[in-house]
Amino acid sequence: MATFPLQLISPEELVYSGDVDQVDLPGVAGDLGILAGHAPTVAMLRPGIVTVMAGGKTNARFVILGGLAEMSTTLLTILADSAKAVDDFDLSGFKAQIEELEASLPQTAAGEAFDGAIARLDHYRSIHYNLTSQLVAPF
Repeated sequence: MATFPLQLISPEELVYSGDVDQVDLPGVAGDLGILAGHAPTVAMLRPGIVTVMAGGKTNARFVILGGLAEMSTTLLTILADSAKAVDDFDLSGFKAQIEELEASLPQTAAGEAFDGAIARLDHYRSIHYNLTSQLVAPF
């Protein structure tokens, strides 16, 4: 299988750099699967899990809380708002963030701010569910 270079960057550090077979991304307009030779693309990313495959198997998984992905003709660059390897992700702290967001919803004014808070809460719950269900029954 053809490979391509990936760089996953958070504001704090270069989180991942290496040649990969495929990267699955949580896009705002829907999930994306990127393979070598993919057309140049720029996509906004929602909170979710980035899955990196190399050597025909899942190599790494990262929790991101939004960002931007740019596929040039040869390189995929992910500029994440926040990125942590799944194994290093603080799941209990994340659950506390979800509970705090849930508690703040009644005080959030209707309109775009409320809609954004609901969307963020939905994405955060999805991440939490995916990570906790994986602890019970890994795929």
